[in-house]
Amino acid sequence: MALDQSSRYSDLSLKEADLITGGKHILCAYKMKPIAGVGYLEAAAHFAAESSTGTNVEVSTTDDFTKGVDALVYHIDEATQDMRIAYPMDLFDRNITDGRMMMVSFLTLVIGNNQGMGDIAYGKMIDFHVPPRAIQLFDGPATDISDLWRILGRPIENGGYIAGTIIKPKLGLRPEPFAAAAYQFWLGGDFIKNDEPQGNQVFAPTKKVIPLVVDAMKRAQDETGEAKLFSANITADDHFEMCARADFILESFGEDADKVALLVDGYVGGPGMVTTARRQYPDQYLHYHRAGHGAVTSPSSNRGYTAFVLAKMSRLQGASGIHVGTMGYGKMEGEADDRIIAYMIERDECQGPVYNQQWFGMRPTTPIISGGMNALRLPGFFENLGHGNVINTAGGGSYGHIDSPAAGATSLRQAYECWKEGADPIEYAKEHHEFARAFESFPLDADAIFPGWREKLGVHK
Repeated sequence: MALDQSSRYSDLSLKEADLITGGKHILCAYKMKPIAGVGYLEAAAHFAAESSTGTNVEVSTTDDFTKGVDALVYHIDEATQDMRIAYPMDLFDRNITDGRMMMVSFLTLVIGNNQGMGDIAYGKMIDFHVPPRAIQLFDGPATDISDLWRILGRPIENGGYIAGTIIKPKLGLRPEPFAAAAYQFWLGGDFIKNDEPQGNQVFAPTKKVIPLVVDAMKRAQDETGEAKLFSANITADDHFEMCARADFILESFGEDADKVALLVDGYVGGPGMVTTARRQYPDQYLHYHRAGHGAVTSPSSNRGYTAFVLAKMSRLQGASGIHVGTMGYGKMEGEADDRIIAYMIERDECQGPVYNQQWFGMRPTTPIISGGMNALRLPGFFENLGHGNVINTAGGGSYGHIDSPAAGATSLRQAYECWKEGADPIEYAKEHHEFARAFESFPLDADAIFPGWREKLGVHK
């Protein structure tokens, strides 16, 4: 068992308000439980030691300065498993090129090895607070949803709902069917993203697919008179490969390159991928995907960190938009209260689960809503969130529409207009064909959300 480091790595006399006012610490709140037989403060101090300057033994190289950058446990509540640690800003690694902060250092210290120690049953980060100086030292987003609204010809404040989709099936389409699927959706919708496994498969090489998608976009824009948006997956193991993909895609789109978002899977690719995309392509919308995040952020796990923490980190890193789930309105696990995730990344000040965070003008990160959404689920979703300034990528909700992907896209837009007008969805459906046909397209959802819809809409099947 490790020696008791409580005296060095804890100071319960520290007040959270003073630490926040002082601005010299990043604060982290965890749900932590020690193994049986280990005192709570003793385990917490060991956790802080492992996260900063400590080791399992006293070492001869420790001096007084070293002790000044110790992480300190400043609050514990064993009954609620609430443990909070203050990490001095000086602990964190900085770039030698420009002195800025890096997410890898944050994760190395505050997540690192501390949850895997023998005296810790579990520990999960539920919130963190960054002081003004850290906000200044992280990149933050270079572009945001207002840039997309501008391209779409909308107001750059409250420009509203961006109806999107994911090309389905997620794998298995050759270049021509892929581009045809994009064209069919764009006739009614705004935004298409690659599904995260889509890249440069042997049956759908990027260099064949992308020029066909460019042509599909041009034809859809000509036919509708509206700008269209495409989010291209550039995730790769190697930064040079990622940039090669981005360069090819942007060159292929040419005059429409401003309509291209670059999708990086920040969970499997890591912070290095996100920051490389953010810095190398600051004019493009940076679309942060998070495949596999549930392995760490699932509510069923007592380790790792929450989806809220992941989203907050993504804004610091510079994500223009990040997937935030569907807040209980789609197929993924989640709750209506997940709206705090959206509020934290899109507002300039927000109260998190533990800490109030000010962003000091850092650009917002757009909530991207995906996972089993369709036109019938959207009015309730918007009502819960309180606004519709989001990107929604509805795969089945578009391609599963009984008439066509374009009709599916139109039904999504109509669902937003229905909510914005405060209209009754059944009454609205009587005047809006695509929305009405969504009831027949997704009858199980219709039965659950709008009982009796068949009689009211005169559908007899």
